[in-house]
Amino acid sequence: MTDGQAPYKLAAIDLGSNSFHMIVVQIDAFEQVNVLDRLHEAVRLGGGLDAKGHLNKEAQQRAIDCLRRFGERIRAFPSENVAAVGTNTLRQSKNAREFLHQAEAALGHPISVISGREEARLIYLGVAHSLATDQQGKRFVMDIGGGSTELIIGQGFEPLHLESLRMGCVSSSRAFFPDGKLGKSCWEKAITAAHLELRPIKASYRDIGWESATGASGSIRAVKRVIQQTGLAPYGITLEHMYRLREMMIDAGHVDKLKLAGLSDERKPVFAGGVAILIATFEALKIDRMYVSDGALREGLIYDRLERYQHEDIRDKTVRALQQRFQVNQKYAEAVRDTAHKLFNRCRDDWKLPCHLDQLLSWAADLHEVGLAISHSSYHKHGGYLLANADLPGFSTEEQRWLSVLVRTHRQKISPKLFELLNSEHYQNALYLSVLLRLAVLLHRSHKDAAPRIERMKLSKNRIELQFQDSGLKNKRPLLLADLEREQAFLKGVKFELAF
Repeated sequence: MTDGQAPYKLAAIDLGSNSFHMIVVQIDAFEQVNVLDRLHEAVRLGGGLDAKGHLNKEAQQRAIDCLRRFGERIRAFPSENVAAVGTNTLRQSKNAREFLHQAEAALGHPISVISGREEARLIYLGVAHSLATDQQGKRFVMDIGGGSTELIIGQGFEPLHLESLRMGCVSSSRAFFPDGKLGKSCWEKAITAAHLELRPIKASYRDIGWESATGASGSIRAVKRVIQQTGLAPYGITLEHMYRLREMMIDAGHVDKLKLAGLSDERKPVFAGGVAILIATFEALKIDRMYVSDGALREGLIYDRLERYQHEDIRDKTVRALQQRFQVNQKYAEAVRDTAHKLFNRCRDDWKLPCHLDQLLSWAADLHEVGLAISHSSYHKHGGYLLANADLPGFSTEEQRWLSVLVRTHRQKISPKLFELLNSEHYQNALYLSVLLRLAVLLHRSHKDAAPRIERMKLSKNRIELQFQDSGLKNKRPLLLADLEREQAFLKGVKFELAF
């Protein structure tokens, strides 16, 4: 956005394990972020996750009702101006896909599920933008969610070390403070469990060090508020303050009898679990004092979306980093990407392909040879595995699945089962993109010669006919002819017809 352009609005929604949050902002002509609205509801989504990893109907309904209310506020927003993400509970839920269909309908916009490390990156981005820009040195950032806790060390706006641990205020409260009990043994078990989660990372984090520590979650803000309003300290959080809080809660004995200034009824059921995690983190990482930031995941989503608008998409940086790390031939990948993009544009209308899939196809073309760093044999399988399991900053889990499927299916035999990683309604578009990537790679098989020019294309469902500018493939390009004939056989396996 350049100076003088009209202001526009963005919205960010965080479907957390404990609460759902939404922030609506206006971006002015000078790219300043002005908050218009903040909404939050305690949905307790994580509390609806059963032992088998399924969200129960009651929790789903609470979430749907909340998202319907949020959706009324942003119904008129274009979807590219709305960033909605699910976190730990939706990462763990086995029926998350079914729930997301209803959730997206209620909100009126797409919802992505993000990995723990991506959540940590976005949290740090939100916190960094909320702090003084002249702050020097490394900063430690912590966010206690309902089902996970993110720990980040960064400098400026760049996160340097990211961790997401499977402990949160909801899960800890359910596991160690059953039925609202607050006895001493409950605290010992909860703090010990948190220490066990922290054990793998505490040495490396302490070795790296930081100049300041900042908390960024409802749990940590609640601790700060209680410390202030009970008169323990005017600002900041220390271990001594939390030990006093713990004693006060042990004395109360039960959540129903808990009366702490500054602690809302909404926060009471999960407060002990959050405090236990915070105490263990202070002890394990030897934190002296922590301050609290207003910025968090949703603010990070806003700034991440702004960067995309300013052509600084973190996903492009991630792709380039992967190319460098796995020594991808970038010049060749660029040629394949260019051809895939041209094929997409020629097929888009006939196959009714959504425009955003062009970007996914381009990234898949950039990374289709990433598996060569492991082995030349079956490198498409290695590449698909890498992209399914790597930490890819900026990418949602669904986008990673698309990249993995496209790279996995870009050559050799193709099976419909390979598309099961994606939602069933995406099968047809995924097949189309796979075909386009396969053709782009095939047309650049020599890695040297320019791709033969396609004079005409005839398209119908599950069929593509190519007419090349140079007639007489048999005499002029026998290797291309052989490749096309082989490709015909491969595509028959997915009931797709290639003619030329």
